[in-house]
Amino acid sequence: MSEVNVYNEMRKKAMDLLARREHSAQELRQKLSAREFENDAIDEVIQGLRDDGLQSDERFAESYINSRFNAGIGPLKIRFELRQRGIADGLVDRYLDSYSERWDRSMRQQRARKYGDAIPDDYAERMKQARFLQNRGFSPESVMRLFR
Repeated sequence: MSEVNVYNEMRKKAMDLLARREHSAQELRQKLSAREFENDAIDEVIQGLRDDGLQSDERFAESYINSRFNAGIGPLKIRFELRQRGIADGLVDRYLDSYSERWDRSMRQQRARKYGDAIPDDYAERMKQARFLQNRGFSPESVMRLFR
């Protein structure tokens, strides 16, 4: 197969992936690499998609954070997940900061949905609820603030 055909096939596959949902550049690189395309060609295709405005780590980060926030996931877990997907910390900070005033409300809603509105008096029950919230990605400080 000629280089042009390989490039076109790879670009088409990447565009098919992007048509389903936003992908980070790292995710595209991994998925194309799994199909045994060459790394130099993969980088060239991804750069072409970026130049054409079809792939954007910024758009991916914004979309991902919005989706996870709506699922009740906290900022620590979202930050970790985005790092795994190759998104730079500065970009993550910028989009997470736009939600800064809504995290506490989201945390209270997640706790109330699972355990009801009343804050328990029992220490063991409070710790159980705190672990639940921390596992969802809320910081220990914000969780303890909720129980005060």
